[in-house]
Amino acid sequence: MKGIYILLIRVPEGVEIKVGALGRLHFNRGEYAYVGSAYGPGGIEARVKRHLRAEKKRKWHIDYLLEHAEVDSVLIKEGANEVESAKRMLECPYVAGFGSSDSPLPSHLFMCPHSRVREIFPDFQAFP
Repeated sequence: MKGIYILLIRVPEGVEIKVGALGRLHFNRGEYAYVGSAYGPGGIEARVKRHLRAEKKRKWHIDYLLEHAEVDSVLIKEGANEVESAKRMLECPYVAGFGSSDSPLPSHLFMCPHSRVREIFPDFQAFP
């Protein structure tokens, strides 16, 4: 299945980390949501499984954060548009430039209670 996924992430304590070319960023303790797409080989399943692996080469901004955070759950939608999905999250505070190198939006990482994310995306399904 190819489409969009939303990682519902928990940062257990405030942390400052170097995130690739973005440099050093501070992440407050709390709940975050990362909007990504998976249209390549293996689709959503392969991409999410990669994100959930502890051992991996850092390739995307999210890889740096996941070294210091936990994925609570994942929401998915087949065929959805990444930019349109991330736009729905702009009501929440975001981390400027995070995950949006190839996007017209200011970010793809949002600090937002997971219950609110589920309200924003009632049409998305839980990933097993």
